[in-house]
Amino acid sequence: MSSRLIGVGVGPGDPELVTVKGVNALRAADVVVVPVMDSGERGRAEATVLHYAPAEKVVRVVFALNERTDRARREAAWDAAGERVAGLLREHGSVAFATIGDPNVYSTFTYLAQTIVELVPGTVVETVPGITAMQELAARSGAVLTEGTEPLTLVPVTAGAAVLKDALAGPGTVVAYKFGRQAGEVAEALRETGRIDDAVWGSALGLPEESVRPAAELDGAPLPYLSTLIAPPRRDGGRGGKL
Repeated sequence: MSSRLIGVGVGPGDPELVTVKGVNALRAADVVVVPVMDSGERGRAEATVLHYAPAEKVVRVVFALNERTDRARREAAWDAAGERVAGLLREHGSVAFATIGDPNVYSTFTYLAQTIVELVPGTVVETVPGITAMQELAARSGAVLTEGTEPLTLVPVTAGAAVLKDALAGPGTVVAYKFGRQAGEVAEALRETGRIDDAVWGSALGLPEESVRPAAELDGAPLPYLSTLIAPPRRDGGRGGKL
């Protein structure tokens, strides 16, 4: 039988936001891999998984999740991580990979799956969708992501503040991921485009240290790396105006 690699989205941190299908996938897998930056770290994905799967079948695999300058180091870490997961697949019939958010939205799982298909030919790759940070922030803050025919633009600020500024100059809601280290530039872009009054940001969503604040309070100080921003458009026309 073919080996199975299942990417399971476990949401932004609140274990209650893991779907029933996600819980079933975690429990059914022979091994559950959780990505970490250091072998001694318990990351957000692992903390969520442990609510549903026994610790003895959880395996930490080190990924260079925050390495952006040393390409050789990053690729060596990726190769080692891929080999580790490939070894688990050769030993076990099914391996689940737990990823925060959704496995098809800016997830480590995408790259891992590409590597595994090369290392273990015939592996069946599946994904189980998860709640994203933008959905959780919308729920926590009361922000409406889209109405009627509005577009929704998702931007990782790691691509540069200019990419965010271009998106903010366009229509619809703009969501920014991973903007914490460039919070000052993000606040400046929001003010320049007239978007700051209705925008909100959040970090550690669903965790005890959660913070959800108006973007107008951004003072330029760095925020947690995984901070999320929602900048809705100015909406006129009344109820049902965009249906």
